[in-house]
Amino acid sequence: MDFTIRAASLDDCKDISRMILKLAEHDNVSDQIKITQRDLEQDGFSKNPFFHGIIAEVPEHFKSRDGHTKVGYSLYFYTYSSWKGRAVYMEDLYVMPEFRGKGIGKALMAKVSQLGLAAGCTQLNFTVLDWNKSSLDFYRKQGCWDVTSDLGYHCMRCEGDALEHLGGHLHFTDQSQ
Repeated sequence: MDFTIRAASLDDCKDISRMILKLAEHDNVSDQIKITQRDLEQDGFSKNPFFHGIIAEVPEHFKSRDGHTKVGYSLYFYTYSSWKGRAVYMEDLYVMPEFRGKGIGKALMAKVSQLGLAAGCTQLNFTVLDWNKSSLDFYRKQGCWDVTSDLGYHCMRCEGDALEHLGGHLHFTDQSQ
């Protein structure tokens, strides 16, 4: 199949938002989506973006059943490992169902890897739901491994009231001035 992978632009936020909703539906977490197209525009395309993105696009004659030419995306950002140095974190990798199995997901993941390597990263990190066997199999075929089972790490999160509570209880004197 003919497709291109390119850097996402501000104009792609509407399609990225559409695909984020589809990904959330697939993962059975639609009720957890809080961001809007405007959030994506501000957070990804400001002076200091919180994330970067790439888009998979097909020519007009291959467009989806509902008329889309932007058929996949990946969002990523740079992190740091205190053991290994620079790392890239792939937040999302999504390809519309009718375009899966055509090399688009692998191309998106390869591009994130390539961008990470160009930035001096030594690892690519991401999460995948434990019930998503097809994705787990896909990632393992790419040479990825399960840090949770092999190293015993758990991915932890603090949000909402717990984050507010934690962030509101820090009392110290700032001596950096």
